Amino acid sequence: MRKSIATVCLSGTLEEKLTAIAAAGFDGVEIFENDLLASPLSPERVRDRTAELDLTIDLFQPFRDVEAVPEDLLARTLRRAEKKFAVMERLGADLMLVCSSVSPAALDDDALAAEQLRLLAERAAAHGIRIAYEALAWGRHVNTYDHAWRIVRQADHPALGTCLDSFHILSRGSGPKGIEEIPGEKIFFLQLADAPLMAMDVLQWSRHYRCFPGQGGLDVAGLLEHVLRTGYDGPLSLEVFNDVFRQGDTARTAVDALRSLIALEEAAGRTDLPAPVVPTGFAFAELASTGLELPALLTELGFARTGRHHSKPVELWEQGDARIVLNSGLDATTGHPEPALAAIGLETPDPAASAGRARALLAPVLPRHRAVADAPLDAVAAPDSTELFFCRTEHPDHPSWTGDFRACVISPRAASAAPAGITHIDHVALTQPRYHFDEASLFYRAVLGLRPHESLELADPYGLLRSRAVSGADGSVRLALNVAQIRPGSGPSGSLWQHIALHSRDIVATARRLRERGAPLLPIPDNYYDDLEARHELDPGLHRTLRELGLLYDQDDSGTFLHLYTATVGRVFFEIVQRIDGYQGYGAANAPVRLAAQHARTR
Repeated sequence: MRKSIATVCLSGTLEEKLTAIAAAGFDGVEIFENDLLASPLSPERVRDRTAELDLTIDLFQPFRDVEAVPEDLLARTLRRAEKKFAVMERLGADLMLVCSSVSPAALDDDALAAEQLRLLAERAAAHGIRIAYEALAWGRHVNTYDHAWRIVRQADHPALGTCLDSFHILSRGSGPKGIEEIPGEKIFFLQLADAPLMAMDVLQWSRHYRCFPGQGGLDVAGLLEHVLRTGYDGPLSLEVFNDVFRQGDTARTAVDALRSLIALEEAAGRTDLPAPVVPTGFAFAELASTGLELPALLTELGFARTGRHHSKPVELWEQGDARIVLNSGLDATTGHPEPALAAIGLETPDPAASAGRARALLAPVLPRHRAVADAPLDAVAAPDSTELFFCRTEHPDHPSWTGDFRACVISPRAASAAPAGITHIDHVALTQPRYHFDEASLFYRAVLGLRPHESLELADPYGLLRSRAVSGADGSVRLALNVAQIRPGSGPSGSLWQHIALHSRDIVATARRLRERGAPLLPIPDNYYDDLEARHELDPGLHRTLRELGLLYDQDDSGTFLHLYTATVGRVFFEIVQRIDGYQGYGAANAPVRLAAQHARTR
């Protein structure tokens, strides 16, 4: 289907928006009137520029407070409309969005509303223009789509139809099935937006918190299915008011927007995208490392250096099925002047299919400089620039990336230190730039087929940490997407911290080994354990062990969770975890304590 977007969705000037919309691959655009008013471009130049960019102008919007006005205001309304029709003719636009009235002067009279909308449609038709009437969720008298449709049907004019907006419909809890009773040819336009589920005034919710389909909690895909059953064949268009999007990078927001529509089409069964290939585990985590701190920390954690890359300054460290790659070739010239998480290897049963789906959903494919003997690895960039590699490790039918490493001789000292009971990578926490959090949520859901979980806000001593986990259905891949909002000058920024969580089969034994080796563990205040004793009726022996070893505790409806943290090296720290009896969370209740301890240590 044709894809369109309202200019209000993006930051920048009208010219910048049009350029980004075309570059992303959209077919058309809604011209938001405020963008035109603020532009030095004449309507004729806007028309020509959209044509140069191979875009159509699908809608001019909005025209407000039209219907059911007292007689003394009608002439003024029609005069205003004629002026806008003239502008639309200069733009080459032939469809105008009319919102249901919010004016205190509007009368609660459907017959009058239908009569005046018919009159407006007659005036519009004389200019070759049609009117799409939309029910605003906060309209004074008309605030549901079925009410708007009744008025359109009563007006009975060929140049008058309705516009359906997913936010206005779903935010009020209106049942979308009734849409199927509207003839498809009378649905003149469809606007799509998602939103997080929030308890707040619907106008403020709409004006500041809308997001692209798949990034919020509304069933936009279900609504689209009802619309398509009517025979509607117009464009799918995005209308999103979002404070963050209007501050973000124009070009990448436009790409994110188009990705949302591609994924939405798939959810509605209207596209032939490559099927999602959900990753089955972590092949490796790659860290930029130019010093001795990370090798020393990995040794203390029980890892052994098992291989060196045959052509690159890269080492492989292993313990159980947990693999850490240290790359000393990533320095200030490549954006990693200090230890940082640079890449994740994801196990997949079909790397080529995983890469194909990523490309179809507009994920940036990363060029690889590989020697002839290197294993083929496809990689794409995640929204925070972390590289994602699609791997099939040590499988007889696929070249394994581990074959690029020559075995290292493990020293007696390293051999005596390993292992520490770590079995595999449990999850990875990726810190997102502030403007890319919603983009990341959609990216991992659409590209990798991971399920998003509830978004949380956690207290940081200097602000807030917003976190949303995504995972495979079986929990073999878990990612925590975090964005921190802390005040400037609060010391080393928690917004930069990343971490890798390692699973232990017996975290108490692991913690004892780490303390014996002098591993730099994050100290936890005694106050935490006093509160823990008050909140949970734990066995006194377990409580003493937790306090002694600096272990944190959490529980959910399924089971319990024990975890500890190392000190931070550069931007990276490690978490050791043990999930007991099917615990599914991430210890979010303990995050404020961890953040405070990290700030205290880094300051």
